[in-house]
Amino acid sequence: MPSSALRPFRHISRLIRPGARARTRPLRLPAAAAALLATGCLAACTGAPAANGPASSATARNSTAPVSVRSCGVATTVAAPPKRLVTLNEGATEVALALGLQSRMAGTAYLDDTIPAKWKAAYDSVPVLSKEYPSKEKLLAARPDFLYASYTSAFTGKVAGTRAELAAEHIGSYLSPFGCADAKQVPAASFEAVWGELADIAAVFGVPQRGAAIERQQKTALAALAAQGAGKGLDVLWYDSGTKSPYVGAGHGGPQAVLDAVGAHNVFGTLKGGWQNVSWEQVAAADPDAIVLADASWDSAAAKISYLEHDPVLSRLTAVRRRAFVVVPFSESTPGVLLADGASRVSAGLAALPAAS
Repeated sequence: MPSSALRPFRHISRLIRPGARARTRPLRLPAAAAALLATGCLAACTGAPAANGPASSATARNSTAPVSVRSCGVATTVAAPPKRLVTLNEGATEVALALGLQSRMAGTAYLDDTIPAKWKAAYDSVPVLSKEYPSKEKLLAARPDFLYASYTSAFTGKVAGTRAELAAEHIGSYLSPFGCADAKQVPAASFEAVWGELADIAAVFGVPQRGAAIERQQKTALAALAAQGAGKGLDVLWYDSGTKSPYVGAGHGGPQAVLDAVGAHNVFGTLKGGWQNVSWEQVAAADPDAIVLADASWDSAAAKISYLEHDPVLSRLTAVRRRAFVVVPFSESTPGVLLADGASRVSAGLAALPAAS
């Protein structure tokens, strides 16, 4: 993991999600074809004007200002769509790029892995202020009129300052509801909540039809994944990071939402929170059929696979012996605009695994 003390704090999001679904025998070949179709839709579909969906705090649903949104207990009102947006985490950057806001972005910072190819050209047109969080001086030098972050760590004295301080400087702000410091303000880890955040940002920037189009596309793709059920009958471990005490997807976060979407059983789905540290003894006892591995800048999937395959005990796990690995970019494992892409990727990966002998 990055050595910086300002690294985003994923553990602050204690998300709620219904329990794992019933398990049945997996169907391999039909699932693979459907998964690839769903992946293609998520990667290639473009937004078309449409009415906005529900699950948003925005008080306006068109491009007419002023627009007010509330996130993490703070209300922000813009008299006109901002023209100099700075995004301070990858999740926020991806929402902005998905909405086609790159021409209005004065800067961006802090990647967790890599920007998807579908947004790479747009991302390359935006100034990168810092590899991680920029200093407040460098941030203000970009002359932002709106700051958008995924984690509360962005709105501290060492980075942007508090949201109240920014408001006093006439700079609007939005913090992803999944990053609220107060766990009581964090919504359930659902695709509906993801679409609510997307609708908020779309409303602030006067492009509500683009947010609605993305929501429609993702609903269609998720319905296809649910119908194919590529994960049915499979016990799955979601391995995020760590070797001494593995950090895994628990029952109330992005990993659980993805595994529910594909019909798989999360072996640690009964644990509270979005992520938890467990012991390798617990992993061995669960003996998963497949392992989903997060690929992040601070802990690559390749490093995790190497560790599993070279450990004398873990190398005997069913999933490791069969090399039943599914690699997912970290950005597709957290509640955000790419979570549906994560579900599509996991579905395709599980469908492609060899049948158990």
